[in-house]
Amino acid sequence: MLSLFGGVAQQDINQILNFREYLGLVKSFHPVAKQARLTLDIGQAELLRARGAFDPKIEVDYDRKKFSGTEYWDRLNTTFKVPTWYGIELKGNFQQNSGDFLNPDEFLPDDGLFSAGVTLSLGDGLWINERMATLKQAKFFREQSLAERDLQVNEILFRAAIAYFDWLKAYNEQQIFRNFLQNAVDRFEGIRSSALAGDIAAIDTVEAKIAVESRVLGLEQAALNFTKKSLELSNFLWLDNNIPVELQPNVVPDSAPGGEIDITLDLLGRPMDSVVLDEHPKLMALGYKIDGLQVEKRLKVNQLLPRIDLEYNFLTETPELLNSFDTQQFKGGINFELPLFLRKERGALKLAKYKLQNAEYEYDNAALELRNKISAVYRELESFEDQTGMIGNIVSDYRTLLAGEERKFSFGESSLFLINTRESRLIDAELKQNEVENKFFTAKAKLFRTLAINPENL
Repeated sequence: MLSLFGGVAQQDINQILNFREYLGLVKSFHPVAKQARLTLDIGQAELLRARGAFDPKIEVDYDRKKFSGTEYWDRLNTTFKVPTWYGIELKGNFQQNSGDFLNPDEFLPDDGLFSAGVTLSLGDGLWINERMATLKQAKFFREQSLAERDLQVNEILFRAAIAYFDWLKAYNEQQIFRNFLQNAVDRFEGIRSSALAGDIAAIDTVEAKIAVESRVLGLEQAALNFTKKSLELSNFLWLDNNIPVELQPNVVPDSAPGGEIDITLDLLGRPMDSVVLDEHPKLMALGYKIDGLQVEKRLKVNQLLPRIDLEYNFLTETPELLNSFDTQQFKGGINFELPLFLRKERGALKLAKYKLQNAEYEYDNAALELRNKISAVYRELESFEDQTGMIGNIVSDYRTLLAGEERKFSFGESSLFLINTRESRLIDAELKQNEVENKFFTAKAKLFRTLAINPENL
């Protein structure tokens, strides 16, 4: 890789950067590709945070007051809580109080009092509560993050592929003008020799020289465009330590990538009738978004119920003895709460319904757009396959005409003007062939983008 980007390469020997190697570098080192991987990490972190709501918890509350030699109170209250699913919380507690100014209900045995019990929500919070909803939504968000990561990676690889195809097109244009420049130079040398020998008129050398100058101008413009496209390609090339790199002048594209494009973009074996829209990353991301909003809606529906919390705790001085937990010794209670108008809850439910409906509309619209885009790209590919065959035949016929005209000229039956005309048309045909090839490759990249493929083989 250093020979492609560093200064150790031999500048007079071209090195080929093939399409597969190039996209592999982009996927591994480009900052956007790395950023896409962070999206999945964020989803995992959100899930970890949501699971934290079910972590066991230890609480210690210690309060003491002593003044002028009098101990007013010394209170110790420790609790161990275990949140569980479906609004149930298990709890163990130890209390020990002493002092001269305790409230009557705070007098406990000298060795303290142990309790073990449960808190249960019977209305709001029984079937779903905030922490249950947050955990479910975090799981959907993690899957949504995975789909969004694939979309981000696909987008940067698509842009990189387009840059490579434009670079390839510019390189091929440069080669076309370079080849025809050599032909024009050889023809000029031959005509000049014939003119010096008196076989042909000296004026013919002027026309041959104009052809050379025209080819030089075309080559210069093509070389400038190739330099520009090389710099644009360099935008996608980075090293592992986040250092951008610039291609060396001797690095060139693979002039005939052919089937390597389909393999690299993972397009093989993907006819239009095999596409499953439900598995498209964009629709999957929207589907997980809808799942999360459905959880939110169920939570808002549940919050219309009254809040009824029951608590029951066994009390004992000797927790090591199981038979000491007597149902006649307990601490319990009930808490009831119900807003009279439920305006806040009803408003929250309506908003949740609207957000869910909006996401469903977005899903339906995206599915229709994807279906039409996929169909259009497949038709575009079919058209460019036909155009590639047609332009190939045209180029072949122009070459035949030019070869015939050159043969007639060698017999004195043609003119330099006709040769230059035939050659100009051949140049235009080859440039058109290069353009059609670029559009064909671009159409493959569009299919890659439309299907949102994240190739695993890079």
